[in-house]
Amino acid sequence: MSDIHSINEAINKRAGRKLLPSIAVSLLLIALIWFALAYHSEVFAVVVATAVVLGIREIVRAFKARGIYLSISSLIVASLALSYATWNGGVAGLAVATAIALPILLIQLLTKGPEGFVASATATVFSVLYLPFLGGFLILLARPSTGLERVMTFVVLVGCNDTFGYIVGVLFGKHPLVPIISPKKSWEGLIGSLVFTVTGGVLAFTYIMTMHWWIGAIVGLMIVFTATCGDLIESAMKRDLALKDMGSLLPGHGGMLDRLDSVLISAPALWLALELVKAWL
Repeated sequence: MSDIHSINEAINKRAGRKLLPSIAVSLLLIALIWFALAYHSEVFAVVVATAVVLGIREIVRAFKARGIYLSISSLIVASLALSYATWNGGVAGLAVATAIALPILLIQLLTKGPEGFVASATATVFSVLYLPFLGGFLILLARPSTGLERVMTFVVLVGCNDTFGYIVGVLFGKHPLVPIISPKKSWEGLIGSLVFTVTGGVLAFTYIMTMHWWIGAIVGLMIVFTATCGDLIESAMKRDLALKDMGSLLPGHGGMLDRLDSVLISAPALWLALELVKAWL
């Protein structure tokens, strides 16, 4: 037992976070997603909207720590409006709601006066595009009758990238990928992500989506790129804002944004890939 504890502590130290709570939270999130989609797809839209709102709370606190004002109430209302519009109007609803929300939020900032306006306006636009806009593509994936299959395929792809990149990186990582942004991310971990995500893509597209295996391989490669970039984007944010994690909501993961980092960039990519497949094949 002491040997197991020692191994676990060594893994935690090298990975920078606790392994077992991280695995438990990941499994609970997967179960929640599956239940929401299997029970009623609208419930999944509510789950996404809730996650986005929690992310908004974290990003507002992060910018506040650097003296940048954001209106949390206005951003939450905008986030809920974008989620609602996306579920009811599809990609057109998401686009129109975003186009309406941004100028209204900027006008609302005028009430605070000119001091710090550029910083607040920039942070506001970034927050809307990064969270409710990109998060809206998760809702778009779930809207069709095949929403369960599409979202679970997405979970497999992102899960393979994150999980096996993490495991291979912890066990074999020696060569930093981008040390100035994310010192613990390694080339070995990236190779692990590539191998297992492509494999997961082949299996998911063959047995879940009932599509050609080679489509899954190509999409798997794409998800490795988008998920890795999403992780690096959030790491760059935390370094610029001098934060270790964006929050402490999820044990072993940090905050909601620490869990959504690879998801937010990958969801539009998978949605676009499926739209292209539907149009061309």
